[in-house]
Amino acid sequence: MLPTLLIVDDEKPTLEGLRSALDDHFECYAASDLKGAKAVLQSEPVDLLLTDLRLGGDSGMDLLEYALSLPKPPVSIMMTAYGSVDTAVEAMRRGAWHFVTKPLNLDEVEMLLKRAVRNSELERENRELKEKVGQRQRIDRMIGRSAAIKRVYELIEQVAPTRATVLIEGESGTGKELVAHAIHHLSGRPTHKLVIAHCAALSPQLLESELFGHEKGAFTGAAQRRIGRFEQADGGTLFLDEIGEIDASTQVKLLRVLSERSIERVGSNTPIHVDVRMLAATNKNLRELVDEGKFREDLYFRLNVVRIEMPPLRTRKEDVVLLANAFLKEFAEENHRPFKPLEDEALELLLSYPWPGNVRELRTAIEHGVVMSNNDTIGLRHLPSFLHESPLRSAPAGGKGKIALDSSFDFNLHVLERRAIQRAIEHAGGNRTKAAELLGISRRTLQRKLKEASA
Repeated sequence: MLPTLLIVDDEKPTLEGLRSALDDHFECYAASDLKGAKAVLQSEPVDLLLTDLRLGGDSGMDLLEYALSLPKPPVSIMMTAYGSVDTAVEAMRRGAWHFVTKPLNLDEVEMLLKRAVRNSELERENRELKEKVGQRQRIDRMIGRSAAIKRVYELIEQVAPTRATVLIEGESGTGKELVAHAIHHLSGRPTHKLVIAHCAALSPQLLESELFGHEKGAFTGAAQRRIGRFEQADGGTLFLDEIGEIDASTQVKLLRVLSERSIERVGSNTPIHVDVRMLAATNKNLRELVDEGKFREDLYFRLNVVRIEMPPLRTRKEDVVLLANAFLKEFAEENHRPFKPLEDEALELLLSYPWPGNVRELRTAIEHGVVMSNNDTIGLRHLPSFLHESPLRSAPAGGKGKIALDSSFDFNLHVLERRAIQRAIEHAGGNRTKAAELLGISRRTLQRKLKEASA
């Protein structure tokens, strides 16, 4: 099948000459003005556009702009007898693929059009290749080249196409939700929903209703039927974040779903079949919770078919620079600012800090630096104060990686925790939700710890 070519020129001899010369190699359409050219572009799938710069009272630049606005824009080449460097630059700036001047050399025009076709085919093949590896790019959002993160990539690719339930463990802020997204998008269910439920954010009764739904009148305030997260995720994936926070009653119901693949709405005894791939995440050690009698062992085994552990950032320092640069670019674009690199001293500080809040904390620090810097670079003074004040920063390179502790450092974990909470609340301007995010815990957990500290 020949590629389609639209030739636009207000000079009839040129129009007919080009059409006659190129008709053997292209399926040619012709137009002598802007209106006629637009009509062809609207009705025919045009691969190539060869247009004169001057079309009587109209401009070929206007046609170029229109053509490039189409869902599938043609590769556009501008021709003119009034060629100049400025005109060529302007045409290319607006999106023209190439520029030729009159009088035309027909052999050169034919070669140029064939090159344009080859270029278009290469771009199409490149797009198809990107679509094929697009799922892999879901994994690439978890930036890193350390051995630990590469192992995570391998596990994701291995388990994603299966139906196996996956337990994702790791400290807060390590990127467990990114793992869930990657597994879903690499699975056979990417066109279906990925539904997320944050288990720690709700009371046991509300969580049960959130997950399984309820019937009208099931409890006080149930004014109408509610479809739960399991039904919403039917055919897709359900990600239960902070699974270690669920109560014993909800654990029993989850076990039934995993065993029988059916649910019952609150206030109903009618089973509803659901086809759901379940993923779960926790920042706690579920095995320890089982040993303590706080988590059902049979549910633990059901969830822990495949376990993926997200490594803390302090164990993969080689990824800090990659992550920092990615966040620098992200926040520069988000705040409409030019990309600013980190100064050497600022980079050394990031590498020496232990990142108890992991990737989430690094992301917050970089956003702070981007917002606060009015220079061409981001230095120490632009980074948040908690980085400078931390007593747990590693020693400089000459210190062979030992931890440099303040002489007044208090090793009492409860004291350290209270200080961290207080500093997070101050950093968040008193906003406890933001403070909880900085600490990598839920707001409910933060409230509990504050209550314990004041008791």
